[in-house]
Amino acid sequence: MRPRIVSIRQAQCAAGQLRPGPALTTQSSSSASSIRTLTIAAIGIVYGDIGTSPLYTMKEVFSAEHGIALNQANLLGVVSLIVWGLTIIVSLKYVTLILRADNRGEGGVMSLMALALESVTAKSRWTTPLMLVGLAGAALFYGDGVITPAISVLSAIEGLEVATPAMKPYVVPLTVAVLVGLYLLQSKGTGGIGRWFGPVIIVWFAALAGMGVVNIAQRPDILAALNPWHAIDFLLRNRWLAFVSLGAVVLAFTGAEALYADMGHFGKRPIRLAWFMVVFPALALNYLGQGALLLARPEAIANPFYAQLGAWSIYPLVALSTVATVIASQATISGTFSVTQQAIALGFLPRMRVLYTSQQEMGQIYIPVVNWLQLIVVILVVVGFGSSSGIASAYGIAVTATMMTTTVLTFFVIRYRWKYNLFLCWAATGFFLLIDVAFFSANTLKILHGGWFPLLLGGCMMTVMLTWKRGRALLFGSLQRHAIPLGDFLQSLFVAPPARVEGTAVFFRAEGDGVPHAMLHNLAHNKVLHERTLFLTVYNRDVPRVPLAERVTVTPLGHQCFQVDVRYGFNDERDIPQALALCAEQGLETEIMATSFFIARQNILSTAAGGMARWRESLFAAMSRNARDAADYYRVPANRVIELGTQVEI
Repeated sequence: MRPRIVSIRQAQCAAGQLRPGPALTTQSSSSASSIRTLTIAAIGIVYGDIGTSPLYTMKEVFSAEHGIALNQANLLGVVSLIVWGLTIIVSLKYVTLILRADNRGEGGVMSLMALALESVTAKSRWTTPLMLVGLAGAALFYGDGVITPAISVLSAIEGLEVATPAMKPYVVPLTVAVLVGLYLLQSKGTGGIGRWFGPVIIVWFAALAGMGVVNIAQRPDILAALNPWHAIDFLLRNRWLAFVSLGAVVLAFTGAEALYADMGHFGKRPIRLAWFMVVFPALALNYLGQGALLLARPEAIANPFYAQLGAWSIYPLVALSTVATVIASQATISGTFSVTQQAIALGFLPRMRVLYTSQQEMGQIYIPVVNWLQLIVVILVVVGFGSSSGIASAYGIAVTATMMTTTVLTFFVIRYRWKYNLFLCWAATGFFLLIDVAFFSANTLKILHGGWFPLLLGGCMMTVMLTWKRGRALLFGSLQRHAIPLGDFLQSLFVAPPARVEGTAVFFRAEGDGVPHAMLHNLAHNKVLHERTLFLTVYNRDVPRVPLAERVTVTPLGHQCFQVDVRYGFNDERDIPQALALCAEQGLETEIMATSFFIARQNILSTAAGGMARWRESLFAAMSRNARDAADYYRVPANRVIELGTQVEI
C-alpha cells in the first residue's frame, strides 16, 4: 500500500500519453477516448501494488507460524475473507466513500490532512491532533516505500526456487541486482518506458484472471467462498488463530491507498472503471483460483501462485511478475520523491536538490539524496529479512496504520466539511475503523518479528519532520523578536535616502517578518539602494495548487518599493522568475538580467535555553546547514544572487 502524493504531471508522464497542463478534470477527460486512455494509465500506475499481492498473500496466510490448518472449511473462509475484504475495504471504503474527499481534485494522505484541517477552525482543539495523524500517515509511507520494492521484487524472484531449489542461493543477489538497476535508472526518468506500464499491467491482470479461471474450472466448489458466511464461520471457528491470520490477510489489500492518492492524476471515473472492470474481477478470480488449486493439491501451499499452471509456466511467470513488481516499485519510488517534495513545500522537511528528468514534463522529478538513501535501506531490508515471508511481517503494520489515519481524517471531512449527520458519520467511518483496528491489532503481534521496522522508520521520519517544523517556528520567533517594522523603517530611511543605483533588488522576506536582514547588511556595507526594491514573501498554502491568476499580489510601498506576495500550493513548482513575470499584469515589470536577488543564509546556533531538547536543536542546525540553497530551490539564476550570512540563536 502506498499513500503516495504524486504530482499530476508525473503520473501523466509515466502514462506516456499526456502533455503538460493543469490538473485533469472531469471536463478534460469527458470523451470516450480520453476515459479509455486514462483508465489504461490508471491500471498501470495505480494498481501495480495491489495487483502483485497474489504473489505472496495465500502463502503467508497458511504459513506455519499462523497455525491455520489447510482444509476445505478454512480455505473457503480465507478466500471469502479476501474477496469480501476487497469488496468492503477497497470497493466501498476507498472507491465509494474516500474518492469523494478530493482536495481541489487531489488525493493522498497529505491532501486529506489539509482538507481535514480546513474543516475545523484554526484554533480548534483538533488542529494539532489532525496534523499529527496526517504526518503519521505520511511518515509511515517512507517505511512502506522501502518495503514495497523489497517484498514485491523478492517475491517475484522467489519463483525461481519453485522451478529448482538449486536457485535458492541466488534469489537475494538477483533481487538486489534488479533493485540496484531500478534505482540507477531513476535519474534518467521514466518517460520513455512509462507508456508501457498500463499495457504490461493489463497483461498481468489478464494472466491472473486466466489462471484463476483454469483452476476454478477444476474445482468449482471454491465458488462457495463468495458466500460471506464462510468468512464469518472461519472467524468464529478459529477465533484466536483467525485473528492472528488477519495480519496476513491484509496483504491482499496493500495498495488500496493508491486509489485515493492518485485521484488527481486520472480523475475518479477512470480509477473506478479500472477497478470494477479489470482489477477487482482479476484479483477475485485469482484468489478463488488459488483456493481451488489448494483444494485439489494442498502440497502447493509452498508457493501457490507459481503452481497454478504447472511447471512449464514458472519461468514465464517469473519474468512477467518481475516486470510487474518493478512497475509497482517504480510507482512507489516516484511517490517517495513526490511526498518529499510536498513535505518540503509544506515546511516539514528542509529544501533538497530536485532534478527535473524531462524537458517537457516538469512534474517528473528525481531527488538524489532520497533515491540513494532509499536504495540503501531497501537492500538492507532484502538482505536482512532474506525472504518475502520475513518482510511480510513488517508490511502489514504499515498498511493498516495508514488505513486508520485515512479513516480518522475522513470522519472530520464528512462531519465538519460536508456537514453530514453525526450518527451517519460515526456509522460510516466507525464501521471501517473497526475493520482497520482489527487488522492493525493483528499486525501488532508481529512487532517483534519485523513489524518494528516500519514503526521505527516512521518514527524517525516523524521526528525529523516535527523537528524541522518546530525549528523553523523557533527561528521565525527569534527573528520576529529582533524585527524592525518595515513600514517605519522605510519612512525613516527616505528622510535622508541613501544613494540609489540602477536596477532592481529583490529581498526575500519571511511571512510576517520585518526588514529583511539581507537589506540591513546591504545598506550597512554598500550604503546604496537600488532604484527599485522588491520585498518578496512566499506563502505556502495547504492546497494542491494555486491558480496563476491568484499566484502574485503587488502592493506599492512608495519610493519605488513594492511588497510582492507569491502563493504556492504543495503541488506547485517554486519558480520565482516566473512569478515576477506575472507581476507585469499588475504594472510591475522586471528584467531578470537587471535584477539582483539578495538572500540571507541563517547560521543556526543551538543554545541551552532553547525551545527544544538540545539534541533536536543540533539536528535542526545540521539539517539547516545541509539544506538546498534557497536560490536553487526557487530557480533563481545563480549569477543574479547575492547571499549574505547571519547568525540566529534558537
